[in-house]
Amino acid sequence: MRALLVILAIVGGSSASGAGAVSNDEASSVEIQTHTKDTTSAVSVEASAGGSAVPTSTWISILPPLFAIVLALLFRHVLVALILGVWLGAFLLADLSPVASFARLLDTHLVDAIADRGHTSILLFSLLLGGMLGLITQSGGAKGLAGWVSTDTESRRRGQLTTWFLGLLVFFDDYANSLLVGASMRPVTDRLRISREKLAFLVDATAAPVASLALISSWIGVEVGYIADQFAHLGIERDAYLTFVETIPFRFYPILMLLFVLWVGLRGRDFGPMLRAEMRSLRDGLVSRPGAQPASDFHDESVPADVPGRPMNAVIPVIVVVVAAAVGIYVDGRSKVLEAGLDPTLRAVVGEASSSSAILWATGAGCAAALVLSVGSGALSFGRAIDAWMSGMKSMLYAVVILVLAWALGGVCKDLDTAGFLIGAIGDWIVPAWIPASVFVLAALVSFATGTSWGTMAILFPLVVPLAHRVAPGQETILLGTVSSILAGSVWGDHCSPISDTTVLSSMATSCDHMDHVRTQLPYALLVGGISLVCAELPVAAGFYGPWVGLLVGAAVLVVVFELISRPLGP
Repeated sequence: MRALLVILAIVGGSSASGAGAVSNDEASSVEIQTHTKDTTSAVSVEASAGGSAVPTSTWISILPPLFAIVLALLFRHVLVALILGVWLGAFLLADLSPVASFARLLDTHLVDAIADRGHTSILLFSLLLGGMLGLITQSGGAKGLAGWVSTDTESRRRGQLTTWFLGLLVFFDDYANSLLVGASMRPVTDRLRISREKLAFLVDATAAPVASLALISSWIGVEVGYIADQFAHLGIERDAYLTFVETIPFRFYPILMLLFVLWVGLRGRDFGPMLRAEMRSLRDGLVSRPGAQPASDFHDESVPADVPGRPMNAVIPVIVVVVAAAVGIYVDGRSKVLEAGLDPTLRAVVGEASSSSAILWATGAGCAAALVLSVGSGALSFGRAIDAWMSGMKSMLYAVVILVLAWALGGVCKDLDTAGFLIGAIGDWIVPAWIPASVFVLAALVSFATGTSWGTMAILFPLVVPLAHRVAPGQETILLGTVSSILAGSVWGDHCSPISDTTVLSSMATSCDHMDHVRTQLPYALLVGGISLVCAELPVAAGFYGPWVGLLVGAAVLVVVFELISRPLGP
């Protein structure tokens, strides 16, 4: 593992090459903020100006997330795996006391996961979205959308490309992206016999990459803020926002993943578990695996036959949600910017806005619109509309439980300092050319183990940016590559982790079995991540060519490898 990861100098002292030595006198206490979107919880970590940390955790801290992830991947029982993972963490934190660990599981970790304001917002807008989708389904909206499409091979390709394109359009927030695109396209892709696993991949693989790259999104305030903090700490006179823009061509994994999704949709080819899922769906008409347990369940077939298809009953509520979310972000962000006495530029407004609050308001407006359309069009009586709304919320219960358990496991990882262990275990030497690639792998591991991309950024920025600045002073490529690798690696881990909230939301919005989504997406993420590492991260940092050439080389290799290992589905 050390040879593969190549090893990051995080414990104070000299690197193997003698560069980047950091004395203990430079150590300072850094307050690291771990985020789940708008939620922030403080974790105190000792970090030096050179990026070193003194982790207090041991190898035991990796056991709860590792145990849960392995169980979930092997047996596909994600609820049981998550419960056992949280219990194991509580058991370790309670000094191996079975009674105390049971009490801690219920009264500390689960309660804290629900009590968090940001988590509560996510749960509430998930339930409201479920209610809105229940109304859309029962009033004939989903039936009308499905009736718009034909079922030939060309339409199947267009369905996948439309999903990708909608993912690019909803760029302002990854949560909104997953929920809106997944829920809107599900009835269409079901009719086209595109598997739920494929739809979940298309949704998940565009949401975070687009939001993390967009010049205006809910991510940018956090990303620019982390960059600005480190530049101020190190005395680097660079504009943080301009640096963020300059890092975009270095974001090899998110960019290559977006191109990969486009190519997969164009070619109609797949490999691995995704190929088997697509062949099952196309040939047998089973969009979900027999025995699968979808993260949400909307029964289109339960719509009475006498209810005609009304596509506007689906289109208008979705438009209301998008518009209301955009307006809510602007109004909330502008009020905060003006209150702080700052210039209300669009960048500042979006950066300061609470995206989860705006989406919560938007889903409430979407529910109201769906209710009015359902009753006003004569599709449902008021009583039946309320029943449909409640039924839609009930369909989200499974996903809500997964989210709560995933957050509880994340809390366990924070208490055990799992991220600190991973950082400390990576090693004690490095050369400048290996820093971006090593940081990408480290960020991917931390994000995968903890299930949070924002938390990974918060942990790594004060550790590895000072390291890159000291080991490679004045080398702009290394500095930009390091910053980009934190962001890109965080997205990779967030994609692959079964305990990531965006992964759960993608499964929920598409009514896909959560572990089926993880198992089919993982090989694709590994392929893109591996190629971005070998063909872009390493050679660009070594100076063989620039980032744009790295993207071209990575894209070309990705296409060639995919064509070699994939197979067409056939007619």
